[in-house]
Amino acid sequence: MNRAELKAAAKSQIKGKIGILFVITLIIGLISGVASAVLSLIPGGSLIVSIIITPAFALSIVRVYLNLMNGVTPKASDAFCGFDDFWAAFKVTFLVGLFTFLWSLLFVIPGIVKSLSYSMSTYILAENKGKPALECINESKAMTEGHKMDLFVLGLSFIGWGLLCGITFGIAGIWVLPYMQATYANAYNSLKSVAPAVDQPCIESV
Repeated sequence: MNRAELKAAAKSQIKGKIGILFVITLIIGLISGVASAVLSLIPGGSLIVSIIITPAFALSIVRVYLNLMNGVTPKASDAFCGFDDFWAAFKVTFLVGLFTFLWSLLFVIPGIVKSLSYSMSTYILAENKGKPALECINESKAMTEGHKMDLFVLGLSFIGWGLLCGITFGIAGIWVLPYMQATYANAYNSLKSVAPAVDQPCIESV
């Protein structure tokens, strides 16, 4: 997994499409914000956001950038494309969060390692609608085996860009966030191309 190549591909893929990608991000941000504000006024409202809205929108974002990687120009309605599989998206998000939390109880480092191990789960679901959550997680574990340090360093390489977003009060994020998302989509594609076959166990081996 070559970081320079992943980033170069990402820059090429988002070129000329920053406007529509910003619109998609804006739609998701506005709806999520309004929903959180409104539903927080009723008992269990925040849980509704966590179950339905957040995981589905996360799946939408992943699909947008996987499609972009494959030469498909995004459109505003793609902001909602994850809702056709919102239950599967919730289960993947919930289990990844649960397993990562349990590992984090041991110490910070195991939690970080496992979060990297599970990081491709949503990408796998995005390409396999309705795929069981545990299968997505186990495939992600197999896919990232031997590459977790690569993913960790890839994340570190965006720290400077994150600081730039802070200095510019988020304005730089209009370009930086698509750049990061496209880079990770390419990282997934790179890992997928060399991933071993996986026999699915009944439960995730924490």
